[in-house]
Amino acid sequence: MTKKLTRKRNVKETEASKDVAQVSETSDNEGNQDLLQPIKDNSEGEDTTDDEGIDQEYHSDSSSNLEFESDEDGNYLAKNDDSGDEDEVNDSDEESGESDQSSENEHDLKEVPKPIKSTNNAETEDKPTTSRTVQVVQKPKKTKGKVAQPGGVKDEYEDSDTSDEEDIRNTVGNIPMHWYDEYKHIGYDWDAKKIIKPPKSDQIDDFLRKIEDPNFWRTVKDPQTGQEVLLTDADIALIKRVNSARIPNPEHNEYEPWIDWFTSEVEKMPIKNVPDHKRSFLPSVSEKKKVSRMVHALKMGWMKTMEEVEREKQEKRGPKFYMLWETDTSRDQMRRIHDPVSAPKRDLPGHAESYNPPPEYLFDEKETKEWLKLKDEPHKRKLHFMPQKFKSLREVPAYSRYMRERFLRCLDLYLCPRAKRVKLNIDAEYLIPKLPSPRDLQPFPTVESLVYRGHTDLVRSVSVEPKGEYLVSGSDDKTVKIWEIATGRCIRTIETDDVVRCVAWCPNAKLSIIAVATGYRLLLVNPKVGDKVLIKKTDDLLAEAPPSDVIENERIKAAVQWSNAEGAEQEKGVRVIITHFKPIRQVTWHGRGDYLATVMPEGANRSALIHQLSKRRSQIPFSKSKGLIQCVLFHPIKPCFFVATQHNIRIYDLVKQELIKKLLTNSKWISGMSIHPKGDNLLVSTYDKKMLWFDLDLSTKPYQTMRLHRNAVRSVAFHLRYPLFASGSDDQAVIVSHGMVYNDLLQNPLIVPLKKLQTHEKREEFGVLDVTWHPVQPWVFSTGADTTIRLYT
Repeated sequence: MTKKLTRKRNVKETEASKDVAQVSETSDNEGNQDLLQPIKDNSEGEDTTDDEGIDQEYHSDSSSNLEFESDEDGNYLAKNDDSGDEDEVNDSDEESGESDQSSENEHDLKEVPKPIKSTNNAETEDKPTTSRTVQVVQKPKKTKGKVAQPGGVKDEYEDSDTSDEEDIRNTVGNIPMHWYDEYKHIGYDWDAKKIIKPPKSDQIDDFLRKIEDPNFWRTVKDPQTGQEVLLTDADIALIKRVNSARIPNPEHNEYEPWIDWFTSEVEKMPIKNVPDHKRSFLPSVSEKKKVSRMVHALKMGWMKTMEEVEREKQEKRGPKFYMLWETDTSRDQMRRIHDPVSAPKRDLPGHAESYNPPPEYLFDEKETKEWLKLKDEPHKRKLHFMPQKFKSLREVPAYSRYMRERFLRCLDLYLCPRAKRVKLNIDAEYLIPKLPSPRDLQPFPTVESLVYRGHTDLVRSVSVEPKGEYLVSGSDDKTVKIWEIATGRCIRTIETDDVVRCVAWCPNAKLSIIAVATGYRLLLVNPKVGDKVLIKKTDDLLAEAPPSDVIENERIKAAVQWSNAEGAEQEKGVRVIITHFKPIRQVTWHGRGDYLATVMPEGANRSALIHQLSKRRSQIPFSKSKGLIQCVLFHPIKPCFFVATQHNIRIYDLVKQELIKKLLTNSKWISGMSIHPKGDNLLVSTYDKKMLWFDLDLSTKPYQTMRLHRNAVRSVAFHLRYPLFASGSDDQAVIVSHGMVYNDLLQNPLIVPLKKLQTHEKREEFGVLDVTWHPVQPWVFSTGADTTIRLYT
């Protein structure tokens, strides 16, 4: 017998049609808003999240109280009739007894899609019903829910937890979603169709939604699709458990009874279960002899059993009981600390610590600045506090560092051993190496003898004639001055077109040539002082260029060009001009006087150039630069070339054209270097207040590091005859030191600081810029930023 569906209609059909129209409009609006919300099947008892927050009642299809009514358009309304007050009117279609029609209607109702939309609360409350009514409106044309399958075929997604609307999966994978910021879509679905971004609402709409929508607080945005997802109560409960550091599954019991899966008894298992060999049951002759020897030793007392050995140990160990303290007769000895050390007491406060100190104890502005300046070095301060003056004791505030000092004091008391310890009495003289007295190391310069004045700007470089009669200096005032050493008189002034960075007198005594580095040009100047025959010989040498059959490389031509001086420069004494492509910083001569090298730090691969005076040729020794070249130097004996970059020094063999050694300075910036006349020791100055002594036969690391200056060291120089070297720094000091190098290779060099000469004045953070020695006498020359040249003898 087929089951029939009872359909009821209200007597007032006009009211029903109006209610249906309102419900259908409401469902359309809600359908448009929640288009992308997941639609779940409620027939199997699953919760829906679309209408969460609204009081509703849901009934399954099997409930006898859930009944439907249809309007003229074919839409169905669910109605819960508990009171029975309404009149029951049977449809004329059912009375006609058409069983096929009723069965068809029954099948349609059972296969109705499951989304249930509720009307507004206001409309529900207006109806005079005794119980709350849930109305369901179905519009097949607009609903994207599940569609009934003909012939009883089970839907593919019926048992799934997703609906068709929720199946918009983004297939872009695990990528940063901000790649789609400039596009209208946010990815692609399973059908390779673009997932369009939802329209962005402004802050006003968000605020209105926050006020009006009761589910706004549980709405989150899916970063993959950009859609808004409404969290269920189960999701919120899960999030709360995770935030409170609890196990997400509420059904999990953290305190389940312990089950002893493994036994605690140690089972003894054989490693191998091989049966014993037959020979193991036969007595061994060797073991018989061994046992007999042991028995004889026990009888003679040579060997003792374990019991006897343990008994002797117990007798040697003495009784097991002992006194906790050394003695219990003296009260002082019963204390845990036998020889306590009394806590150190601070000195009594002086006048400076008074709340109303005398005026002479208060700091003035200079003392205050000095006290604040030593913030990083508080141990150098005269007082560890700044004296203050108050009218009365009531105005004295609480000590601001009280808690800090009390804490440190407690730490001292806790961590102090508070017991006397045996100290080793070591004299400081024992730790300091025994150095000879400076009186035994004379001669060396001790006083300032002459001051050469005439430059108007800082003097960067100075050089002495090989015979020791004349002195040449270069300054930022674009002049080169030649001085007579003995009298301090300026003999000649040569003006140049640019700042003079470096000057160097040719070490060959048979030539009278000065190399002047000014701007982009290197000037070879005949100073016209001294022997006239020597002057004429130098002019004849520099007059004409020797014939050369060698074709110069284009790379060298672009870097340097040789030319003779003409006109006014010829009258000044300039004979040859070597034009470079970058500003020259340093010039240095080879010991024989035929080669000279120039340094251009901005020249990259062509920073260092070597020039040959006799053939008027230039060459670029390096095809690739290993760093920013600071200065170069020729070895006095061997054909070696020293190149100093910012951090390291490389030594090259000019004959084999290969790298011999790399010296590691471990410094930030190298400023200069000087080589010992014997050629086996190198002295390096750095801008980080250090001087480094390298023993070239010993190691690539410094033999000794000297920190004698308080500021950047700009120049160092060895004396050619005496065991002396000097250094000049920005702290306006010239320090003269004794540096004896022995012929015995097993004996280390002797380095003793001798004298600190500080007479230069400071100008704009600059002090001594260059130092050089007299070639014959133990005299040292220094140039400074105070536009003077000073001679110390």
